[in-house]
Amino acid sequence: MNIHEYQAKQLLREYGLPVSGGRIVQKADEAKSAASELDGPIWVVKAQIHAGGRGKGKFKEATAGEKGGVRVTKSVSDAADEAQKMLGRTLVTHQTGPVGKVVNRVYIEDGSDIARELYLALLVDRGSSRISFVCSTEGGMDIEEVAAKTPEKILTFTIDPASGISGFHGRKVAFALGLEGKQVKQCVDMIGKLYKLFVERDAEMIEINPLIVTTAGDLKCLDAKMGFDGNALYRQPEILALRDETEEDPKELAASKFDLNYIALDGEIGCMVNGAGLAMATMDIIKLYGSEPANFLDVGGGATKEKVTEAFKIITSDPNVKGILVNIFGGIMRCDIIAEGVIAAVKETGLKVPLVVRLEGTNVELGKQIIRDSGLNVIAADDLSDAAEKIVKAVKG
Repeated sequence: MNIHEYQAKQLLREYGLPVSGGRIVQKADEAKSAASELDGPIWVVKAQIHAGGRGKGKFKEATAGEKGGVRVTKSVSDAADEAQKMLGRTLVTHQTGPVGKVVNRVYIEDGSDIARELYLALLVDRGSSRISFVCSTEGGMDIEEVAAKTPEKILTFTIDPASGISGFHGRKVAFALGLEGKQVKQCVDMIGKLYKLFVERDAEMIEINPLIVTTAGDLKCLDAKMGFDGNALYRQPEILALRDETEEDPKELAASKFDLNYIALDGEIGCMVNGAGLAMATMDIIKLYGSEPANFLDVGGGATKEKVTEAFKIITSDPNVKGILVNIFGGIMRCDIIAEGVIAAVKETGLKVPLVVRLEGTNVELGKQIIRDSGLNVIAADDLSDAAEKIVKAVKG
C-alpha cells in the first residue's frame, strides 16, 4: 500500500526526521488560508498523487508554458492560485501512463535553500532477504536516468538482521554521499531513525529523493515516498487509515474487498487462476503463444462460488479484455466449485468474448460435466499449453 508525500512526511516528523513545514489542501477555497500559515518567503505547491515524476509531468489540456505538478511561488496569493489550478485536474507523468491521475490533494510547503541534492532509499532486498540502504550523490528528478546510464553512482548497503542497525551504517552512507562535519552526525541519526520507522511500520520501501544539504549545511528530507506490506496492514491500523482508495485501480480495489489477489496489466487476455505460481506460468505461456495477459488474478485455494463469480466480473469489467482463460488445478480448491462460479458469472455478465477453461485435479470430471451441461459457449482445454494456444487463437481470430 502506498501513501501520499504529505502523509509520508508526517511519519518522518513523528520519528524526529527533518522535513519542511507544510499544509494539505483538498478544497480550492482552503488554499489561501493554508498557505498563510507558512512562513515563506518561498512556497512550494505540490500535486499529491501516487506517482513519481510530478515535477516533469504535464496536466491534460495544459495551457502553453504551464508548469507540471511541482511549482515554486513567492507569495501566499500565488501559492493559493497555483493550488487552485491543480485541484481536480489530471496529471500525466512517466509513471502514471497516458491516462494520468486526478489531483484531489495539493500540498503547500515552505521552500528550502538547496546546496546539494542527494538520493536515499530503504527497501527489502529480495536477493539477500535483508533491508538495504540505496544512496547516490546524484539525487533529484533524473535518478532513473542515473540508474540506467551510470549505475556505478548508486551504492547499496544491506543490514544484517542478526546485528541490526549501528552507527557504522550511518557513517558508511554519509561517506558514500560525500558528507562532512556535522552532516555525518546528522546522517548517522537519520539512518537509525529511518531504519526504526521501516521495521516498526512494516514498510516495503522508503524513498527520500531528494535528500538535500541546505545552504546552512544541514540535511533535510525534501520529498518522500513510502510503500507498506499489504500483508502486515492488519497490525498497522494507523498506516491503513492513510489509504487513499481514489488512487487505486478500481478493479484492484474491488478485488481486495473479496480477498482476491488481482493486478491489472496491459494485455488482452484475462486470466483466472488458483495459485500464484500457476498464475505466473499461465501469463508466461500466453506470452509464449504470442499474446499478452490483461491481469494477474489468483483466486486462492479456498475460493467460494461467490468469490469466483466476483473474480470473473472484475476481469470482464476491463474493456481491454478480448478473451478469458480459466486455468484451475484443483487441490484444496474443487473444480466443480470453479465450474459453478464460472457459469454463474457468465450468465450474470452476458459474456461476449471467447472463454477457454482448463480444469484438472479434485472433482475435475464433475466440473467438466457441469460446464458441458450448462449449454454455454465454452472452449474446453486438456492442458496448459492447449489452453493458451486455444485462447490466443480465439482472440486473434
